[in-house]
Amino acid sequence: MRDELAIHIASDADIVKARQEGRALAERIGFSGSDLTIIATAISEVARNIIKFAKRGEIVLQRVDRNPRDGILVIARDDGPGIPDIPLAMQDGFTTGHGLGLGLPGCRRLMDEFAIESSVGEGTTVSMKKWVSS
Repeated sequence: MRDELAIHIASDADIVKARQEGRALAERIGFSGSDLTIIATAISEVARNIIKFAKRGEIVLQRVDRNPRDGILVIARDDGPGIPDIPLAMQDGFTTGHGLGLGLPGCRRLMDEFAIESSVGEGTTVSMKKWVSS
């Protein structure tokens, strides 16, 4: 079993695949219970954003370690329109679509580490980590 995988995102089926692969990797790393659901949910959210705003991109799933803890790194990247105001986009309730505006802020709360980089006209990269609880 590989501990790093890149999944092309361009359809709802790709979101399901990314979610399943992320959950499987997280389980191999040592996550269990609600943490598996949390990781899968965060992957779904960023993958859905790729389709909604950029039409296509990729999710990279990777095992990471910080002695003595293991974790999972989720990177979502696209070459879409970018986010002109990241602080605004990270506020609960802000949306440019028809959703509730909880996607990115929700991911930040679900995961242990969260970073976002975006350039208008060039795309967005979201990096998230979750660590196995000791």
